[in-house]
Amino acid sequence: MTFTHPCERSRGTWVAVGTFVLWGLAPLYWQLLKAVPSLQIVLHRVVWSALLVAAFLFWRDGRHWFGKVLAGHPRLWWMLLLSGLLISCNWGLYIWAVNAGHVVETALGYFINPLLNVVIGVLFLHERLRPLQWASVAMAAAGVLWLTVQYGSFPWIALTLAVSFGLYGVLRKLAQVDSVAGLGVESAYLFLPVLGWLLWSEYQGAGGFGAGYGLAASLLLVLSGVVTALPLVGFAYAVRRISLTSVGLLQYIAPTLQFLIGVFVLGEAFDRTRLIGFVGIWLALLVFVFDGLRKPQPAEVGEVA
Repeated sequence: MTFTHPCERSRGTWVAVGTFVLWGLAPLYWQLLKAVPSLQIVLHRVVWSALLVAAFLFWRDGRHWFGKVLAGHPRLWWMLLLSGLLISCNWGLYIWAVNAGHVVETALGYFINPLLNVVIGVLFLHERLRPLQWASVAMAAAGVLWLTVQYGSFPWIALTLAVSFGLYGVLRKLAQVDSVAGLGVESAYLFLPVLGWLLWSEYQGAGGFGAGYGLAASLLLVLSGVVTALPLVGFAYAVRRISLTSVGLLQYIAPTLQFLIGVFVLGEAFDRTRLIGFVGIWLALLVFVFDGLRKPQPAEVGEVA
């Protein structure tokens, strides 16, 4: 085990910033594919991102790249299988929610996620919380409870997005693997079953290519591989080089952009009742940020991929 070099931490920070900006702007991209069923979009994301990453790894590491990644790491195969399933579920719910008019609730999920990362860090990585950090978690929980009581329904979209992505992050942090190679293995596990599903859909005339959505939609589906792979590689790169607390602080970028897009670009409703719940969560984030700036986390210990 070695201390992460300051240059690596700096690069990890800037890569994280770029990653969360891309994710924050993503609703605008998926809105262009609103006519295509969400399941078809997810299937295309998996297939095209898998092909893109596999081609790069073949060029960089040769045709035996898959075996090289898993060689000597008996636990790695199931960790990357589980992380691949988690991120696929996250994608599916997120795209459905965006195209069903729930961008604001997806933003809520990713506002909650940084605080959830802190709790996950305590449970899985034995990180310690300071009193103000515990207070911020409690305030966020109160905001979620308010939204649940006032709306009469559990905010399952937001919490499912937060939990699935939080667990994905901790798995990728614990997996001792290069960021691109790890994404390649995740994608390889899913590729054949998803490709079979996609081809069957096309044969039935219900696929993204065969259902008359047009050339522009087909091109956007292909490019979804880039939109998918690039920020995931960036996230996996960053999470290995900076602490989960630092990731949590920077992660506010994405839901802030998503929230602004949902309210001011897509015109989603945002009434006083919802505002009260969000204010509770925003105050929790402000307390958390203040505490993080007041007492910065020590250098992360771990190997650099």
